[in-house]
Amino acid sequence: MDAHSRTARDDSRLARWEDRVELPLALGSLVFLAAYAVHVLSPGMAAVGHGICLGVLYTTWAVFGVDYAVRWRLSGRGPSFVRTHGLDTVVLVLPLLRPLRIVKVYQAMARRRGVPRLSLYARVVAYAGLATLLLGFAGALAVYQQERGAPGADIRTFGDSLWWTVTTLTTVGYGDVVPVTPWGRVIAVGVMACGLALLGAVTGSFSSWLLQVFSREGDERPPES
Repeated sequence: MDAHSRTARDDSRLARWEDRVELPLALGSLVFLAAYAVHVLSPGMAAVGHGICLGVLYTTWAVFGVDYAVRWRLSGRGPSFVRTHGLDTVVLVLPLLRPLRIVKVYQAMARRRGVPRLSLYARVVAYAGLATLLLGFAGALAVYQQERGAPGADIRTFGDSLWWTVTTLTTVGYGDVVPVTPWGRVIAVGVMACGLALLGAVTGSFSSWLLQVFSREGDERPPES
């Protein structure tokens, strides 16, 4: 078997694996986020409760790791898999970023059903909106965990953290509450980058849609006599 045929076979096996596991893993990512939320927002919970939350977190994280290893093996690309699948690698290291894999979930569901049910522009807006909600919630939790109780912290409640996340993701940045801890600021950089990327995707898609509409109207306008 030549290299081209072997690569095509590996890609087919990888696509079949992704079709089978993307939806269960998406549900697993929601379980991960829910367990993390309970762990962060319930500081007064009994130790056994926190232990259960941590057990769920580590178990789902291990499942993500197994999936990554299987994808690596089925790709047949060796170490180059890490370079060509940067998003998968980042999501493995930082599971709270798994909402960014919504596109993969949609692609897997679309392959099962045959054809996409949404236009390109609707898919971009829906993806960006859902990703913003999930990443915003995850970012608010992560910042709140780092900032609460820190000396001189502005973010003292989860409501403060949500307000900061909204103003950051929308690039408004009022500056009335800001992270003061080193890890809080690292998380802030990630939230800013995600906000700019998602806002740029929506703005670019909307602009492209408007240009297409106006171009179509110009083509349909009857010639002047």
